[in-house]
Amino acid sequence: MGGVERLMHAWRIEDREYRRQETLRGRRHAFTRLDPARTALIVVDMVGFFAEESGYVRGIVPNIARLADATRDAGGTVVWVLPAVSPPDAVATEFFGAAQAEVFRLSGGAGAPRDRLWHEFTVDDADLIVEKTATSAFFPGRSPLPELLPARGIDNVIITGTVTNVCCEASARDASTLGYRVVMVADANAARRDEDHNNTLYTIYRTYGDVRTTDDVIGLLADA
Repeated sequence: MGGVERLMHAWRIEDREYRRQETLRGRRHAFTRLDPARTALIVVDMVGFFAEESGYVRGIVPNIARLADATRDAGGTVVWVLPAVSPPDAVATEFFGAAQAEVFRLSGGAGAPRDRLWHEFTVDDADLIVEKTATSAFFPGRSPLPELLPARGIDNVIITGTVTNVCCEASARDASTLGYRVVMVADANAARRDEDHNNTLYTIYRTYGDVRTTDDVIGLLADA
């Protein structure tokens, strides 16, 4: 487990897409400020199932930790989202096959939620830890976030975690549909390959939210 090399994606959004957005809205980035009190850092699926084998998941751990510290310091909310252990699902079994469906069903691990997070993270008592029973952390009825966040006055969400093009993308899309201002952090999400990662960044940036770096987001929180 300790021998997995930390990797970072060679992420990019094409210059032509930046130029397109600059033409449409007059600036490169949709959101130029984040009110910390109305902002939640969403950390998706950072559990052993993904981190033990993936250098890209290991690589984003320090950036997520920095973002968590900055969000707390600024007065925002940190939310750790875990895959729940769900009952067997006939559709998932048909789609993935019985063996793989069972692997995914148990991917969140066993034990107390706090203990299931990747061990390098420090969780504050004020942080939220929630479980989801779907790929998206924002699908109503499959996660408590659609009820918890509005109750706290939160309308900005910063998406981090893994896998970029599955649970993170699904969460960003649903958060946008629910009316949140969405920021996906380019160097704090991880996928299997650069191609998968970058395709999601393009999709989010073009249609669902902003794409920023860890340093950008920390700066936005500090300048609010």
